[in-house]
Amino acid sequence: MTVLEARNIHKRYGGLAALTDVDLTVSKGQFVAVIGPNGAGKSTLLNVLTGLAMPDEGQVVLGGRAITRMATNRRIRAGLGRTFQHGRVFPRLNVLENVMTGAAIRGDLSEAALREVSMEVIAQMGLAEDADEAIGSLSYGRRRMVELARALACRPQVLLLDEPAAGLNSGEVDQLVDRLTELRARHGLAIVLIEHNMGMVMRLAERIFVLNFGCKIAEGTPAEIQADPAVLSAYLGEGYVHADV
Repeated sequence: MTVLEARNIHKRYGGLAALTDVDLTVSKGQFVAVIGPNGAGKSTLLNVLTGLAMPDEGQVVLGGRAITRMATNRRIRAGLGRTFQHGRVFPRLNVLENVMTGAAIRGDLSEAALREVSMEVIAQMGLAEDADEAIGSLSYGRRRMVELARALACRPQVLLLDEPAAGLNSGEVDQLVDRLTELRARHGLAIVLIEHNMGMVMRLAERIFVLNFGCKIAEGTPAEIQADPAVLSAYLGEGYVHADV
């Protein structure tokens, strides 16, 4: 069952075509990656999906419902969760308070229920011992986990992750991969991942979409993408060594 679609998306900023006729389809429980060079339009696509940017043409559909002109907060309530390329947490709040802001956007929970839901997510993310810690006392990798926990507290159908491994060391990347695998298995989440760490992408993604200069140049399984001449030329490089998939 399709849970999220971007149909024929066009987005321009002045004379720059950031996205041109881009399609994206995500099924329930599917792990999809969007890759491409810097400036390819990946974050713009996530901004269109979440309502931070409005497309000039095209439609965004969530669960069969058109949400193209819907405000961001309403999209979150409808089932979209997101993290950002440059981690966005509230520095003056502790871990629990940060995650509670995600749960609160649902608008239907008492304060006691907010705490309960948030603590459940915090435990799932391996952050229980840090619940009362100030954000500033955590490592960068732990702060990224807090941001992910906050997105999960919204109880999304689809989780959009913008370069979650950026700035993480190899051990933290492995931990993130494990957490995402567990979350998908436990909750049946559909996940859309933007990421430059190709090892992580090839380990997680069932389907990969490749953007270049705002256009989709390829779509397929990890094995198909690693063998695609257009992708090798535009992004991975002719000397790319295939990951095990």
